[in-house]
Amino acid sequence: MSLRIEVKKFSELKLTELYDILQLRSEVFVVEQDCVYQDIDGKDSEALHIIGYKQDKIVAYTRCFKPGYYFEEAAIGRVIVKESERKFGYGHEIMKASDKAIQENFNTSNIKLSAQQYLIKFYNSHGYKTIGEGYLEDGIPHIAMVKD
Repeated sequence: MSLRIEVKKFSELKLTELYDILQLRSEVFVVEQDCVYQDIDGKDSEALHIIGYKQDKIVAYTRCFKPGYYFEEAAIGRVIVKESERKFGYGHEIMKASDKAIQENFNTSNIKLSAQQYLIKFYNSHGYKTIGEGYLEDGIPHIAMVKD
């Protein structure tokens, strides 16, 4: 079963959608990864939200930014798939949809992201290449990756 994907501006999110997105981000980034950090960072209102639904439940998500807001390039962040749904390839679907949303909304395919290092091969499969040295972000090894 493939995802139903919607692309929304912050102002278009229903309150229940926003709640479900924040709950999923907390479930994975804070609880599963045992990482205490400030997920609600004041940037969601400037993001384009790429939401993956399976039977009306949010199971995959990213947020995207126009060039110059987060990085010089367009940016993808908060890439997430609910743990119980990862075996279905939804990460690939949400990344393809995110790349497409950036192309359609920001007229660029030059994209940068901050990848958890264990996911380098996953992002490589979507055309992203590592740049620079790895670094710790919230105690987790990351590396910058770009696509153009």
